[in-house]
Amino acid sequence: MTPHNSAKKENIKKTVIMPGDPKRAKYIADKFLENVKLVNDVRGMNTYTGTYKGKEVTIMPSGMGMPSMGIYAYELFNFYDVDNIIRIGTCGSLKKEIPIKKIILASSSYTLSNFSKEFNGKYKDIEYSSPNLNEKVKEAAKKLDIDLTIGTINTSDLFYKEKKLSSDKYDLLAVEMESFALFYLANHFGKNATSILTVSDNIITNESISAIEREKNLDMAINLALETL
Repeated sequence: MTPHNSAKKENIKKTVIMPGDPKRAKYIADKFLENVKLVNDVRGMNTYTGTYKGKEVTIMPSGMGMPSMGIYAYELFNFYDVDNIIRIGTCGSLKKEIPIKKIILASSSYTLSNFSKEFNGKYKDIEYSSPNLNEKVKEAAKKLDIDLTIGTINTSDLFYKEKKLSSDKYDLLAVEMESFALFYLANHFGKNATSILTVSDNIITNESISAIEREKNLDMAINLALETL
C-alpha cells in the first residue's frame, strides 16, 4: 500500500488500463468487465480489478496532468510490479487533416516540461512508448477494423495558454497532458506503456465534441485497449 493506493499488491494485475477520469474508470468496469472488485478508493481515484474475456485487468484513473500520472504510474511500476500500462484519453488535434473522433496511437511524446530533470537530473524532451505493446495495439485495431493514426504527440503542462505550440517540431499530431510522464517512467523501470487517444478537439478547425459525445466515442478506444489484452 502507498499514500495514494490502498489496494493489496495481489489485487493490482500485470496490465493496467488508465483513463484520466475516475468516472470513466467506473464506466469501463461496469460496462466491459466481469467479476469486478473495487480495490482502491483513496482520494476518489476508484480502482477496479476484473476480467475481460477471461483476462485479468485493472482499471485505474490517472487524474489530470503529468504530476498526477507520475505518482500513479511510479507506484504501479515500482511497488505493484505492473508490467503494462495503457493510457486511454482524449487529445486536441494539431493537424487539420486529423479530425475529431479519430484515434491516435502515440509512438512518442515531446514535451517542454522539466519532468525528467526533476525526476533524476537528466533532461529529455522526447520519450517513446513501447514498440512491442504498440504492435499488439495495432493487431487489435486490425481485428476491430479501426484505422489508427500513429505518431508523435505533445504532452503539455498547461491546458490554457496564450501561445500554441507549433506542430512542426517532430511533426506533432496532437496535444494532451499525461503521456510523457507515463512513457518516461515505463522506460525508467523497464516496463511497457502506450497511449490510445481519441481526438476530442481540433485546435486548427475549432471543432469539438460534447462531453456526452466524448464518453460515447471513447468506447472505441476502450474496446481497442481491452482487445490488446
